[in-house]
Amino acid sequence: MKVGLINIESKVFNTAYMQISQYHKTRGDVVEWWSPLMHRSYHVVYCSSLFDFTDKVDVPDDAVCGGSGFNLDSRLSKAIESSELDYWIYPKCRTSYLWFSRGCIRKCPWCVVPEKEGGIRPVDLKNLNPRGEYITVCDNNFFANPIWQGAIRTLAALHQPVDLQGIDIRLLDKNKCHVLNKLKLHKQLKIAWDDPKVNMRPFLEKVLKYIPAWKLMCYVLIGFNSSEEEDYGRVQLLRDRKIDPFVMPYDRSDLYQRTFARWVNHKAIFKKVPWREYQNRVEKQEIDGTGWFK
Repeated sequence: MKVGLINIESKVFNTAYMQISQYHKTRGDVVEWWSPLMHRSYHVVYCSSLFDFTDKVDVPDDAVCGGSGFNLDSRLSKAIESSELDYWIYPKCRTSYLWFSRGCIRKCPWCVVPEKEGGIRPVDLKNLNPRGEYITVCDNNFFANPIWQGAIRTLAALHQPVDLQGIDIRLLDKNKCHVLNKLKLHKQLKIAWDDPKVNMRPFLEKVLKYIPAWKLMCYVLIGFNSSEEEDYGRVQLLRDRKIDPFVMPYDRSDLYQRTFARWVNHKAIFKKVPWREYQNRVEKQEIDGTGWFK
C-alpha cells in the first residue's frame, strides 16, 4: 500500500506523522510526502494540523484529517497511537520528543488540552531520535505529573540537554527549582502568565530566589479577556525582573495583537523602540497601505 502525508505546516516536526509513518512501515507499506500530481496513486492520504489558522484550502476531500487544527475530537487509532516515532521522515530533526504525561490539572478556557487530553496521567515513553542532540519534553504540566521525580531521573540518565516546554510556576518550590538548576538545558525554561487576573508576582518572586532570571522565558497570552494595559503591564513586570517575555496572540488576525507580539518577540525592536512609538509606526503603515493588512 502507498501512503501520502500532506505537509501543510512545513516548519513543524509533526509527531503524529512520525507515528503514522512508523505504523504503516511496520506493515510493509510505502510512506512518502504527498504530491498533488501523484494523488491518485495513494491508497490513503493523511493530513495533520496543529493550528486552526493554517491554510487548508488545498487539502483533498478524501484525506484522513486530524489534529487540533482540524477538530479537537479527532483521534489517531489505538494502533497508530501506540506506535513509536519514525524520525527518519524529518532528516533535519535533531531532537527527541518525549512525553512523561498527558493532560493537565488546570482547565484554562483558552487551552485545548482539557478537552483533547483530559486530566493528567503518566504515559509510557516513545523511542529516541537516533540523530537526536537534545530532548524536548512536551508535557503540558511537567510537575503536575505524580511521578515527575522518575522523569527527572530518566532525563539525567540520558545525558542530553533538555528543553522543558511546560512548567507551571505555581507548582514550583525550593526543591523543584534545585532540580531544574541541575539539568543541562538546551533552551530557557518555559513558564507562562496567560491570565492577567491571576497574580503571578509572588510566584515569580519566589522562583527568582532560586533560579536566575536569564534561565526563564515566560509565555504571555494576549487577546483572551485581557486589556492592552494588562498586556503591557505583564510584559513590563517581566522585563523589570529580567525574565524574557514571549507574547502569544490569541487572534493572529487582530492588528493590535500581531503588532504587540512583534514588538515584544523581536528583541532588537523590544530593546530599542518604545511600545507606543512602534504601535504608531505600524498604524501609519496600515493607513498608507504598506502594512500587514494592505
